[in-house]
Amino acid sequence: MTEPIVLGIESTCDETAAAIVRGRELLSNVVASSMDEHARYGGVIPEIASRAHAQSFVPVVSKALADAHMELADVDAIAVSAGPGLAGCLAVGVSGAKSLAWAAGKPLYGINHVIGHIAVTQLQFGDFPKDTLALIVSGGHTSLLHVGDVAKQIDVVGTTLDDAAGECFDKVARLLGFPYPGGPHIDRHAQQGDPTAIKVPQGLTQGRAGREHPYDFSFSGVKTAVARWIEERQDVGLEIPVDDVCASLADSVASVLARKAMLGCEQYGSKSLIVGGGFSANSQLRAKLLEEGERCGVEVRIPQIKLCTDNGAMVAMLGVNLVEAGVAPSAPDFPIDSAMPLTKISM
Repeated sequence: MTEPIVLGIESTCDETAAAIVRGRELLSNVVASSMDEHARYGGVIPEIASRAHAQSFVPVVSKALADAHMELADVDAIAVSAGPGLAGCLAVGVSGAKSLAWAAGKPLYGINHVIGHIAVTQLQFGDFPKDTLALIVSGGHTSLLHVGDVAKQIDVVGTTLDDAAGECFDKVARLLGFPYPGGPHIDRHAQQGDPTAIKVPQGLTQGRAGREHPYDFSFSGVKTAVARWIEERQDVGLEIPVDDVCASLADSVASVLARKAMLGCEQYGSKSLIVGGGFSANSQLRAKLLEEGERCGVEVRIPQIKLCTDNGAMVAMLGVNLVEAGVAPSAPDFPIDSAMPLTKISM
């Protein structure tokens, strides 16, 4: 079988993206973000994001095809994010993808956007070793997954019981007066600060809670503890050491994520850890995971920054895996699923 060529389309939140992948080769990758339009509101506004997707869909897909020197007739299949994500945003991408697939007579796969974050690492590191674990970290998800077969079998090892890691950063960033999205600002300030300056709690790591939830995460208490520390200083007129707050927060979150991921690798006998999701762009987390991986003899695969955030390449790459595995395309009338479970790879 020749290497399948797949057009991937992504519209789960505030990026409209399309990419062409042939086998394990990325031929084009186009992203249009509506982030600037949301920044003034301090978060993503679904209605604004949906309109932006509708405006960007045709130009983005057209450019992805043009950059790959292809026409729609040249692709073997189309893949589109069907969930999880914002319902209105998903509806735009899925409706557009269905129209393209119907018009061109191409098979269509409605895929799980989160599993795409795992698949995309194949573009950089090649196929997965046996018993691979994956750490997904983003604004909406923090999960530890066991990858039996990226096209057919994903099991949830652990997940966040409240806030996701990226969500925790965004909430603290707002307290510090940073514009949305706050993650990159915390990252920059953390590089200048002292990670031991403030004692930040590490959720679900101690005592009974730690024993009962060895692979689960909790960041709500972290956010609350940092918020109280800031408010107490403000109440007595003390200056807030922003760099130290950011460094202490980043170190706490990165330490918990790295430690629990390595614990999961040990439990499953895994010698490789895949990292994906927008929060995996955080420099403190990348450094901590690589450091812990080296200590534990685990190969940590973190993709380059442009493949961490939402993009069409991850959708196309998962589509390639589904085609290669002989998985049947999605039914023409498949629905979107804004709360698509992580064990469901395609519709």
